[in-house]
Amino acid sequence: MQKNWLLFKIYLIAGTFTFSGGMAMLPVIEREVVTKHHLMSRDELYEYSTLAQTFPGVIALTNACFVGRKINGRSGMFWAGFGAVLPAFVLMLLATMLYQLIPQHGVTLAIMSAIRAASAAFLFSAAYSLARYNLRDWASILLALLCLVATLFSLASAPTLIIIAAALGIIGGYRKRGQQA
Repeated sequence: MQKNWLLFKIYLIAGTFTFSGGMAMLPVIEREVVTKHHLMSRDELYEYSTLAQTFPGVIALTNACFVGRKINGRSGMFWAGFGAVLPAFVLMLLATMLYQLIPQHGVTLAIMSAIRAASAAFLFSAAYSLARYNLRDWASILLALLCLVATLFSLASAPTLIIIAAALGIIGGYRKRGQQA
């Protein structure tokens, strides 16, 4: 039960104080799960974070489910997932109820601009961490750069790029197996 409470608290705090989606949570989760509480290795966390990005749905929830399951089975998966979605649910409920009452200029606009800037920093940090973990050879780096260019210039959609990357991974995997045999 203690691990479940810890997982809930980690994901609740990460979900409450990081904006821009699930990957912005990664530095907070890494600090708590890996560095502070030693619940799993950094490599395991990045493996699950990478997997979470490849599945459809909310990245924060998928990540919480993978990490929670690894740390404390199904109950860990539930409590980490609940902690991950609760802040977004409550904040969005409040925001939709109060949206018309919130001034759209002045101090409020300045606060939202600053939060967007901080969110960009969280996303860059998460992208850098995942890139360091996942881009370990020239083929991966080249594929990442090609996907980045295709995305930036709207040359292909994300699902198309994922299918192409999966196909290249299959081809590359078969070639490596053939070379080892």
